[in-house]
Amino acid sequence: MLEINNLDVSYGRIQVIWDLSMEVKDDEAVSIFGSNGAGKSTLIKAIMGLVDNREGSIKFDGEEIGDLETHQIVKKGIALVPQKRELFPLMTVKENLKLGAAYIPHARKKTDSNLEFVYNIFPILKEREKQLAGTMSGGQQRMLALGRALMSNPKLLILDEPSVGLQPSLVTELFKKMGEIKKQNVSILLAEQNVQQGLKIIDRGYVLENGKIEMEDTVEGLSGNEHIQKAYLGI
Repeated sequence: MLEINNLDVSYGRIQVIWDLSMEVKDDEAVSIFGSNGAGKSTLIKAIMGLVDNREGSIKFDGEEIGDLETHQIVKKGIALVPQKRELFPLMTVKENLKLGAAYIPHARKKTDSNLEFVYNIFPILKEREKQLAGTMSGGQQRMLALGRALMSNPKLLILDEPSVGLQPSLVTELFKKMGEIKKQNVSILLAEQNVQQGLKIIDRGYVLENGKIEMEDTVEGLSGNEHIQKAYLGI
């Protein structure tokens, strides 16, 4: 589904991603683990067409998307849940959700069924559909941002640090919801510092350190890896 080969990304003269290659297959959940500054968010920006200064190949469903604009990439079937949520605070929950499908023709035709799908996963959004998004708690806003992304009928859902700023109980609930989404034939690419939670929903993972892939393995291999245990799990 998503195939990245020999990707370099720089901001001016400062290179952030170095010769990165990775893939996400159909119906697979993959995570990029790494500390702050490792390059996770820059990688996501490159995939979404938000970074211009780069070399290498980014393909989605066999098609090169590295030269496309962000809105074109979204229409291909990739949806992003940004770290800062980027909701419209003075619009209601339902209005924010409907915007997720408004500019994507195939999703716009399924707005009602998509709303039902999102409400089944996040009942709290149904209960609060008339509430202004800006008055919701941080955890509820994160769920709203995730629901809005799902309204676009994505083939691939990308999440940038979904656990940031949430209390532990909400992080656990959010990752449980992501596990439900994975069962709906949606591939997931997760960029996350919280390795302990991330390992619960993924099939494979990559460890990104200083802009380079230092490790790739199945969830079982990563869970039993001594470096992962010491550096990320505190074991």
